[in-house]
Amino acid sequence: MTDVIDTKAVDDEIYSCLDLDKPKSFFLFAGAGSGKTRSLVEVLKRFRENNIHRLRTNAQQVAIITYTNAACDEIKRRLEFDPAFSVSTIHSFAWELIKPYTYNIKALLRERLKKDINELEIAQSKGRAGSKAYEDRPRQIASKHKRLESLSTIRKFTYNPNGENSGRDSLNHTEVIALTAELLSNQSLLQTILIRKFPILLVDESQDTKKELIEALFTVQRVHRSQFSLGLFGDIMQRIYMDGKEDLGLAPLPDDWLTPKKIYNYRCPRRVVKLINKIRENVDQNLQKSVKENEGVVRLFIADTSKSIDKAAFEDTVCQKMVEFTNDKLWTDPKENKCLILEHHMAAQRGGFSNFFNALYNIDKLKTGLLDGTLSSITFFSEKILPLINSLEVNNQFSMSRILNKHSPLMFKEQFENSENPRAELKKVKEAVDALYALWENDSNPTLKSILKEIHRSRLFKVPDNLVTIADRQEKDFEMVEYDVDPIIDAWDKALTSSFSEFKEYVYYISDKSRFGTHQGIKGLEFQRVIVVLDDEDAGGNFFSYEKLFGVKTPTRSDIGNQAKGKETSIDRTRRLFYVTCSRAEESLAIIVYTNDPNKVKNNVLSQEWFTEEEILTL
Repeated sequence: MTDVIDTKAVDDEIYSCLDLDKPKSFFLFAGAGSGKTRSLVEVLKRFRENNIHRLRTNAQQVAIITYTNAACDEIKRRLEFDPAFSVSTIHSFAWELIKPYTYNIKALLRERLKKDINELEIAQSKGRAGSKAYEDRPRQIASKHKRLESLSTIRKFTYNPNGENSGRDSLNHTEVIALTAELLSNQSLLQTILIRKFPILLVDESQDTKKELIEALFTVQRVHRSQFSLGLFGDIMQRIYMDGKEDLGLAPLPDDWLTPKKIYNYRCPRRVVKLINKIRENVDQNLQKSVKENEGVVRLFIADTSKSIDKAAFEDTVCQKMVEFTNDKLWTDPKENKCLILEHHMAAQRGGFSNFFNALYNIDKLKTGLLDGTLSSITFFSEKILPLINSLEVNNQFSMSRILNKHSPLMFKEQFENSENPRAELKKVKEAVDALYALWENDSNPTLKSILKEIHRSRLFKVPDNLVTIADRQEKDFEMVEYDVDPIIDAWDKALTSSFSEFKEYVYYISDKSRFGTHQGIKGLEFQRVIVVLDDEDAGGNFFSYEKLFGVKTPTRSDIGNQAKGKETSIDRTRRLFYVTCSRAEESLAIIVYTNDPNKVKNNVLSQEWFTEEEILTL
């Protein structure tokens, strides 16, 4: 292995791996603000100059997998939209790879559905009559049987990486990734097709790519190392999703892999770089150097929560103080400073959508889809109902028609072709829309459940399978049986009691339209003035703990056990979160800690040399 630190030398080493005759694989450490995208583009342009004719002759491409559609667009633009480079998100790439293999997809789905049905039937045999789960399971079993039976009639599957996947022949986001990982791991033919089409595959934000898919790509590289170059770009300290490969970049890589490092930080001033180096120094030795000449300003403000405190007023005071320290009046303009409350419970509490968010966030299988808004039951509300209601509120007939034509089964062509009275079909659509909109009459704020049940009744839109169970259910008093609960259905039961206005606030949050930055919303972004708010009281739960990170609370037995086993702890997750937030600052950074023991916080951060005495203010 080799460590390369000089910027040009890093680019040279990456380029040396992209040898079509003697390919090598690599993991590039690319810390915050390291100019990773610039290196990627420059290396690929250089590769194009020397290899473009060979690629075209062999009908090959270089595959680049990026994190978001926006990142895809930016890289395509910088590469001048050259078709030699296939730039896509992970879901788009996975689907393009497996979509011709209908037979194999059917076989895997059939196997999974049979397993699911068997597990449900066993649970039902042990269930308690009168519980919600006992009443729901027969519908779930029937739904899975129906899908199982329909597999034989499907000629090809459909999938939209950026939208709805609710048809009988469609796959969802989770299925596409899982199927791709399984097929790549076990089908030598698919491996061969991959490396022949894409002799070079580069994965950006690899620390957040699904663990099973990364492991499948490792398998492909191991079997075909003489024909295939796999390049992973990432930084374990910037991992934000829990289903990524948690030790990527920490655990030893194969001996023939290169490990170049980009250690220069082009974003943050010297003082911020010093801080983020201190935050990560106990995790790895991938420390950075600031390219900027300005020192920058960092301040830690400690608020004593053992006394009554107005947090909004306190945060306004912090902004006023930052004006004094920086001589920058824009600190008092909310539009000019970015408030990063990246622990999602805190953002949900402050943003007014905690009832909806917290109900789903506690379920591991729902967590990632909740954070990026891709769960089919979420897009049902966010991509159909929300736009329709927004259009109705401003009487935008064109927008309403577009939404209904695209999404409503009542408007599908066959509905009119099979009808003796097409005008009656249009009347049915109008009645369904009117009945739905009536839920908002007299400034009402309907619950998501009431909206769901009305749409299920009118068939205005197709209801996702896991919500059909709830929509079908007759409302009555159920027995509360702790051992007979379906955690996913139970979570949606709670979430659907939320109001529609609360759901709208959640959509603003995941779309990065609120003042509170999301994990995914700030990936790769930077802001001149950053406020980081650390508040365990608002955060709730045990997933993160700033008070443990700052030494106020001792690690739990679970933390100690996980640490002994080499597993991730709540302190590890919080440290990464703190690193990501602080590393967004281009000029000045204010950190607010809410705690009932200010002295302990102060003494611990001083002992860790995160801040100096002059930088800490207890207000």
